[in-house]
Amino acid sequence: MSEAPPVDYTVEFPYTRSLGPVVGAFLSGLRDQRFVGARARDRVLVPPVEHDPETGEPLDGELVDVGPEGVVTTWCWVSEPTIKHPLDRPFAFALVQLDGATTGLLHAVDAGSIDAMKTGMRVTPRWKSERVGHITDLECFEPA
Repeated sequence: MSEAPPVDYTVEFPYTRSLGPVVGAFLSGLRDQRFVGARARDRVLVPPVEHDPETGEPLDGELVDVGPEGVVTTWCWVSEPTIKHPLDRPFAFALVQLDGATTGLLHAVDAGSIDAMKTGMRVTPRWKSERVGHITDLECFEPA
């Protein structure tokens, strides 16, 4: 019995997701150059979620504006970006705690060099000129 030659297959899982009122409001906010968070007791969660991450209980849906500036709480440097990264030059991935929020938003920071990147530094958003309601509407953060 002869063996069949190897065959390459591509498996895909295309789907459409309904955003709902919370994630939809967050992405619409990005389109409009603003950040939206969800109030959860004494905290403001960004990006907003529908359920309290500590208790699992549904949140009441109260959304609040935060930012637009914030503080880097932690970061890592990407010295050799690939085509799949958001920037084509060295940058940091950072958690940015926007003013008025109690959690961090993970996104790129275009600081120019690793020496310019610091925990505690203030950053401001850099928006794409054409926005469509997607996380990439926020091109990156940059030093304030």
